[in-house]
Amino acid sequence: MLVAAAVCPCPPLLVPEVAAGAAAELEPLRAACDEALATLLAAGPELVVVVGTGPEAEVWTEGGAGSFHRYGVPLVVKLPAGRVEGPELAPSLTVGAWLLERAGATLPAHACSVPADAPADRMLGLGQGLAQLAGRVGLLVMGDGSACRSVKAPGYLDERAEGFDAALADALGSADLDALAALDTGLAAELKAEGRAPWQVLAGAAQGAGLTARLGYQDAPYGVGYVVASWS
Repeated sequence: MLVAAAVCPCPPLLVPEVAAGAAAELEPLRAACDEALATLLAAGPELVVVVGTGPEAEVWTEGGAGSFHRYGVPLVVKLPAGRVEGPELAPSLTVGAWLLERAGATLPAHACSVPADAPADRMLGLGQGLAQLAGRVGLLVMGDGSACRSVKAPGYLDERAEGFDAALADALGSADLDALAALDTGLAAELKAEGRAPWQVLAGAAQGAGLTARLGYQDAPYGVGYVVASWS
């Protein structure tokens, strides 16, 4: 059963070594993620599952590791209480593993990557399955909002992006499962909001759990929408 969840964005710049001289700019976001992780771990889950987008559907149940070498940083992180053998974690999951390591988590952790274009019904079903992996399950859900909030954003400026991110923040900040399940797959793709599929995994996992939510951060540095929320 799902007992808690932390929703965090997954920009590599969240890692100070990657951000280098710009690290201070994301300190409020980093602090919000730390607080969300602390709330998740305080709920006493027996198992944490990190969910994020990846090039294909893949699961890591015996541990796993990821690196920031592609960003010129010789930093390797791994899921807690697991081995490092096997395929490398997807980038979004690598940031999640870094957050868990930063939080000092020692409990078992699995990871699951889902394609950004995965159908909503499959994500809802996946979430329901993940919630049954242990008596007390915690989810660390990694995903960015729209990447179209300014002319310098990765997807340039799209006037629909601000409204999309605002509605998303409302849904994540109030544990509105229906709103998350109904996220427009096509619009999310057009706005390059790669967190859509992981958020719908959360919506599936939280069905019947009666969790309440708190919004910890909402902003769009660098033209990308970032939201942090805690569910418990």
